[in-house]
Amino acid sequence: MTKILVIEDEEPIRENILELLAAEDFEAAGAENGLVGVSIAREILPDLIICDVMMPDLDGYGVLTALRQDPVTAAIPFIFLTAKAERADLRQAMESGADDYVTKPCTPTELLKAIAARLKRQTNITKPYTQALRQAEERLNHLLHYDSVTNLPNRLLLRERFAQIISDRQENSVALLFLGLDRFSRITDSLRNQDSDRLIKQIAERISETLSMQDTVARLNADQFVVILATLGQRQTVASVAHSILLYLNEPFNLDCGQFFVTASIGIAFYPSEGENIENLMKRAAAAMFSTQKLGGNNYQFYTGNIDVNSAEALVLETSLRRAVERNEFHVYYQPLVELSSGNIVGAEALVRWLSPTRGMVSPAEFIPLAEETGLIVPIGEWVLQTACTQTKIWQDAGFSFSRISVNLSARQFSQPNLSQKIVQILENINLHPSALELELTESSLVENADGAIATLNELKKLGIHIAIDDFGTGYASLSYLKQFPFDTLKIDRSFVHNVTSDSQNTAIMNAVIQLAHNLNLKVTAEGVETEAELNFLCEQQCDTMQGYFFSRPIPAAEFEKLLISNKRLAGRSQSLSP
Repeated sequence: MTKILVIEDEEPIRENILELLAAEDFEAAGAENGLVGVSIAREILPDLIICDVMMPDLDGYGVLTALRQDPVTAAIPFIFLTAKAERADLRQAMESGADDYVTKPCTPTELLKAIAARLKRQTNITKPYTQALRQAEERLNHLLHYDSVTNLPNRLLLRERFAQIISDRQENSVALLFLGLDRFSRITDSLRNQDSDRLIKQIAERISETLSMQDTVARLNADQFVVILATLGQRQTVASVAHSILLYLNEPFNLDCGQFFVTASIGIAFYPSEGENIENLMKRAAAAMFSTQKLGGNNYQFYTGNIDVNSAEALVLETSLRRAVERNEFHVYYQPLVELSSGNIVGAEALVRWLSPTRGMVSPAEFIPLAEETGLIVPIGEWVLQTACTQTKIWQDAGFSFSRISVNLSARQFSQPNLSQKIVQILENINLHPSALELELTESSLVENADGAIATLNELKKLGIHIAIDDFGTGYASLSYLKQFPFDTLKIDRSFVHNVTSDSQNTAIMNAVIQLAHNLNLKVTAEGVETEAELNFLCEQQCDTMQGYFFSRPIPAAEFEKLLISNKRLAGRSQSLSP
């Protein structure tokens, strides 16, 4: 129902208009003055406003100005109804932004015609925008639920379809097929993006053509699909469908650039016996699929308890990690390094973060060990080094007093031949001075080949690069190695900083380590500082720098730059370190 607000200080006129509007099936509201009218307009957002000009406190021009300045009410059609009939009055009203001007006295027919004209005009104005908005909403909804290449349901819509299917078949089993294309990256690596998309579309079409209209096939990522068989729950019939899919996919695919042959592996699991929700069901079906691929692929397999689900999950994660490298899904976050003597930000540690389009933010504790194991840590580490050094140069050129960026080197990176030359090339390309870079290494990456590590570190030191030993205290023979390696900074692991004021053992360790490091002319950085008590202890012991959530969590470059612009610092710390 169309809502109309009548703002009129003369009660008899206001009531007559409200009665007229109610008789014409409008939803009408009244306001006895301009101030009340503005308030009601903002509350109910009427489709049209009829307003007197001459009113106490706030006249009609003031009402119109207030509503036009508010983005929420600015577009509401506005009709002045007043006894002021001079040409100058009409001009002032229209210049103020009114849509129409009706003089008193007027007949009900005249007023209703003015209302109809304004509403029709407003409809004509808003109709294209309303249609465009509806189309945009439909497009967005489609993007949220469907794969952009194949137009198949994605993971989100798959969950909704699964929930609907099991609600319709509460007492029957439902089969889920997890399909992975065998060694598919070998094919797509040789194709252009357009040809790769055409091939994926043809594969999706063949899978769909094998199924009934009630079944659902969804694309999870580049080479994995999930099928839910809505009408079949018997092993024999499900096996027949899986076999048909494989046979159809075995037929050659013809593209303009050539002919291609594709095979697939399928893992099958049943609801509810092998999973009461889609996540667990997919894990088990995926495990069966990976088990099939290990046996050579181009086959299907039912999930059994003998199949290692955790191993399959690791394979899924590894596949996703490899794609993340190819698709640049990584980001660099920066955690400030704060000098305790001044309270100023003097640098930052660059930390890699993985934002997966399907998994969300993946914990470094989950993907870093896998990257180390697979060797993917090398390209990831080089990208982080390149990105962090480039960003540091940008900040320096912008005039920020930003002295150093710390970048972690993995054991695999450190053992690369010609490591020094690679780092020099990066610095030269960016035109960043080596003294602006600090490389952080863990004890475990140094002790396996101590002589070789010392030689490499000395090479880096000669270039002007700073060297830090990270996570000190968690490795092997830390104290005995401090004198042998050319370190500049010792970073104390957060496990010793935590509860340092309440744990007497941590207190003793921290005191000894800081004193030892200073005796060896090493700077000391405390990691993981989270409380003011921990900070005060570090100041008393004359620790040099700190990192931790007490000052800032790791943040994206844009947020870190805001810290630099605001000159955020630890206030009052210069006095704390006075001897």
